[in-house]
Amino acid sequence: QVQLVESGGGKVQPGGSLRLSCAASSTIFSDIFVVYNMGWYRQAPGKQRELVASISRSGTLNYAGSVKGRFTISRDRADKVLYLQMDDLKPEDTGVYYCKADSQYEYWGQGTQVTVSS
Repeated sequence: QVQLVESGGGKVQPGGSLRLSCAASSTIFSDIFVVYNMGWYRQAPGKQRELVASISRSGTLNYAGSVKGRFTISRDRADKVLYLQMDDLKPEDTGVYYCKADSQYEYWGQGTQVTVSS
């Protein structure tokens, strides 16, 4: 069983920055990032949920084309926190951002709202 809790969302003006955090815990695994691939997804109103960035168990990074060069995914294995640093935010980045852990099973957080608007 894995629990994921996102935080750090909010409202920001275009060109601004936010850092999202996802606190991960497991009742079974002490080093959750060794077992699970991790990712950030977002869902804009009226649209399907989409991958924003991911980091595999081995540390391989992957980004959606629309956020490359602006967003950075990282993890702190000791504190069991997944991060998403978002810079140069655009109105089209608005949405609910979710953290996901997947291996044999998938686990999702509850999401955190990001609004980019002037």
